[in-house]
Amino acid sequence: MKYNYTEGELKALLKSMKVVIDTREQQNKHILEYLEKKKVEVINKKMDFGDYSFMIPQNTDLAIERDLYFFNDIVIERKFSLGELSNNLTKDRTRFESELLRKKDAKFILMVENGSWEKIKAKMYTSEYKPQSYLATLYSYMARYNIQINFVTKDFAPEFILNTFFYHAREILKNGGLKNGL
Repeated sequence: MKYNYTEGELKALLKSMKVVIDTREQQNKHILEYLEKKKVEVINKKMDFGDYSFMIPQNTDLAIERDLYFFNDIVIERKFSLGELSNNLTKDRTRFESELLRKKDAKFILMVENGSWEKIKAKMYTSEYKPQSYLATLYSYMARYNIQINFVTKDFAPEFILNTFFYHAREILKNGGLKNGL
C-alpha cells in the first residue's frame, strides 16, 4: 500500500527531517551553524560510507511506524578542498574505493568545497597529483561507481546539503514512495 500525503502532511514530514552526520566528519562548523540557524536537527551517527544523509522520524499519524534512515539510499561525501580529494585519490585510494564499493545502490554525491574542473586542470591544489591523472580518475569513478561530483563554495555547501536531502525526501514522499513505513 502506498501513501499519498496531502500538501500539509508533506510539509509536516519534511519539517521533521533531520540531517545525519558521520561521527568522523571534521571541519564542518559552517555546516552545523547553518543547520542550527535553519532549525534543522542533527544526529551524529557512524555511517559505513558518506559524511551526510538524513532521516525522517517516526510519525504514526502519517503511517510512518519507525524512524526512517536514508543513508543506504543517498549520501553526500564532503571534501573540504581539492587537496583533500587528491590525497584520497592517491595516498588513501584503497580506503576511498572501498567506501565507494560499500555504497552499493545508494546515490553517492561527492561534494568538493571551493573546487572546480577548471581548478584541477590549472593545478590549483596542493599535491603532486598531475591534473590529467586527477581528472581521469574522477571521470573514471563517475563511470565505474555511478557517483555525482559537485563543486560548491564553502559558503554554499550547507545549503547544497540541506536542499539535496529536502528535495530527495520530497520526491519520495510526494510520489508515494513510502510503502508500509518504507
